[in-house]
Amino acid sequence: MGNWAGRSAAEIAAAVREKRVTPREVVAEHLARIDRHDGRIGAFRTVRGAAALAEADEVASRADLAGLPLAGVPVAVKDNLAVRGESHRDGSAATPDVPADEDHVTVARLRAAGAVVVGLTNVPELCVFGTTEGVFGTSRNPWDTTRSAGGSSGGSAAAVAAGFVPIALGNDGMGSLRIPAANCGLVTLKPGLGVVPAGIGDGDWFGMSENGPLATTVEDLRLMLGVLADTEFPAATEPARRTIAVSLRNPLRGPGPSRPYADAVRQAAGALARAGHRVRRAEPPYPVTLGLTALRHWTAGTAVDADGLDPARLARRTRTHAAVGRRFVRSVRTGAERDRLRARLLPFLTEHDVLLTPALARRSPAAGPWHQRGWLRNIVVNSAYSPFTPPWNLTGWPAMSVPLSTLPSGAPCAVQLAGRPGTEAALLELARELEASLPWRRTAPLGD
Repeated sequence: MGNWAGRSAAEIAAAVREKRVTPREVVAEHLARIDRHDGRIGAFRTVRGAAALAEADEVASRADLAGLPLAGVPVAVKDNLAVRGESHRDGSAATPDVPADEDHVTVARLRAAGAVVVGLTNVPELCVFGTTEGVFGTSRNPWDTTRSAGGSSGGSAAAVAAGFVPIALGNDGMGSLRIPAANCGLVTLKPGLGVVPAGIGDGDWFGMSENGPLATTVEDLRLMLGVLADTEFPAATEPARRTIAVSLRNPLRGPGPSRPYADAVRQAAGALARAGHRVRRAEPPYPVTLGLTALRHWTAGTAVDADGLDPARLARRTRTHAAVGRRFVRSVRTGAERDRLRARLLPFLTEHDVLLTPALARRSPAAGPWHQRGWLRNIVVNSAYSPFTPPWNLTGWPAMSVPLSTLPSGAPCAVQLAGRPGTEAALLELARELEASLPWRRTAPLGD
């Protein structure tokens, strides 16, 4: 049986465990698809062709093959996490091209579960922005290659949406999983603080950044999240009925969502109401200063990550972002603003189990050399199209992006689900219900 590219991770792993296909056959087919199509998608900075095939053979020879949850599953890793034997460049010419001695703990857990790392994916420099382009290439949305895949896990999202891998590892400090997932029609979950090991850069952007999975199905998302968290997230046999708040309000006080994103929220709200949930319009008490709080933390995180790098080798927008953030590092480190935001939002998310919002306000910008454009232009464009994600990094609470419908261009459209600490399982259940009632397309057709 062939045609493994485009299959789910759960399907592949089951076939490998049952020896209906070998890990080498699966990995080789995905590598061939990457070779055919990544020239116009730009998902990968580096592809580990020979190394991935050798590691696939190692998986096949493991004595515990029959029990591996990700047996033979190809996976892509975001290029700010260590993969043994490979450099991780963080999208920058200023970072050292030195192979890592050890895997990041999340990569090690994926490999222990039987996954095979086929490559490291493109990111914007230092993973700062919501579009993915730079010295190593531009990541495009496989559903609409005129548009950016989003960022900063844009290469990882593009790799899954294009069928180059069934699952990918990314991370999220201001929406960097949810933004590209929403653009590329994937399901993702930014876990709450401490659920999955972080260890991203120097201090995880003050604890706001979390590692997490990108997938085409909720089953794959649940499977990969369980491996990353080293715990199970079993599907409920009897889904609980929940109180769901619905809001279209821009947390950053800018314009509201464009019509397709507002319609997607209404569509999701209707589906959840029909499933028996208590769904009602309710506005979270976002503070007026939330936009400034987000900007201070966003820039300060970059200032810390840029410390020690040669400024002359950084893009102009990155240098400016870091320079702005240096003045905020000391105050941001105290965590006082984030504590106040948590205290303000927790009563709302105690009264309501989950908040449903648009994932984005509008479609992603055109793919292009955003790293060569001015800082202010990047800030305005990023803030205008992705204002709904930052609150949940500032609080450290779980949030996910769920694809539902399509834009007029044919590209996907998505909603966001957010909850208080410890609600990852509840969010997964709601996503599963949406997937069942409003099924989405899995991978983009690339002409073969």
